This record gives sequence, structure tokens and C-alpha cells, in this order.
Amino acid sequence: MTLEEIKKFFAENKDQDDVKAYLGEISAVSADKVKGFLETDEGKQLIQPKLDQYFSKSLETWKANNLDSLVDAKVKELYPEETEEQKRIRKLEQELENQRKESQREKLMNKAVSYASEKGLPTDLVAYFLGDDEDTTMNNLGKLEEKYNAAVQKAIDEKFKENGRGVEKGGNSGQSENLDISKLAADASIRN
Repeated sequence: MTLEEIKKFFAENKDQDDVKAYLGEISAVSADKVKGFLETDEGKQLIQPKLDQYFSKSLETWKANNLDSLVDAKVKELYPEETEEQKRIRKLEQELENQRKESQREKLMNKAVSYASEKGLPTDLVAYFLGDDEDTTMNNLGKLEEKYNAAVQKAIDEKFKENGRGVEKGGNSGQSENLDISKLAADASIRN
């Protein structure tokens, strides 16, 4: 018997109970048949979107129920809460550090004011030139002195030019002399 003859037989006798029962047995779904189908590429393509959908839903549910508590636990582990004693100690350490910085700044300010007074610089500007340490502060004040003296000299020269006098630079006698600006200003205002 050929396959065509078998098909023809089943088609002609499909209403008979024996044939119905046999065809039902052949076409019945079994776990082995389903498992075998799911192992094929066609089966994987059919089931994968369903699996992804269930996985995504379960992941979102897990996140909603567990993620916040896990994050909070990890944060507490990395950054434990301070006890009252630890808070007081941290506060005292911070106050001590602030006092140390304030004391250091005050000493630096005193040195800077002393230096500015010695050099004839305006002492009310000293606070603007304070640095983080003594070297930086003295360097800043040195720059101030340089610019300040240049500005005063320029003002003196302009005043002399207004009155029709020229400022002659003296010859260098081998020694460098400090220019006393206040003396020059006093000499310039004396009238004969």
C-alpha cells in the first residue's frame, strides 16, 4: 500500500469510529512531541517572545518589590549612620580645624600688615592679597608694591609735566639708591 492509498482510505472512512480513534491517537499532542518541536528553530522562534515577555514582567515585579531595599542596604553598608558621639567628635574636629585656619590667617594678616606698613603700602588693601601661605602672600604683596610704586611714580611725573617741569633721571654713581617717593612729593610741594 502506498501513502496515497492510505490517505484515500482515511478520507473515505473518516466517519467510522475506528478511523476517528486512530487519527485522534496520531494527532494527539504529547509532552515528547511538544518538547521535540520546541527544540527546533521554528519552535524557538515561536516560544522566545513569550519567554521574554514573562521574564520582563517578572524582572519589573522584582525591581518594584526588592530593588529599593537592596540599594538602601548597600548605601547603609558603605555609609553607616553616625552615632551621636561620632557626630559630636566630627563637629569638634571641624571646629578645631576652623580655629586653626582662623589663627593661621590672623598670623598671616599680621605679617602682611607689618610688611605693607614697612613698604609704605596701604594696609587696608592687605586682606585682598592674602594667600594660602606666607610665601604666596608675600609674593602678592610684592606685586602690589611694584604696581603701587609705578602708579605713584607715574602720578608724580604727570604732576611735574603739568607744571612745566621735566623729571631728570640722576646718573648712576655705581650704587643703587632707593627712590623715596614721599620725599620727592614733599620736595615738589615746597614753594620757594
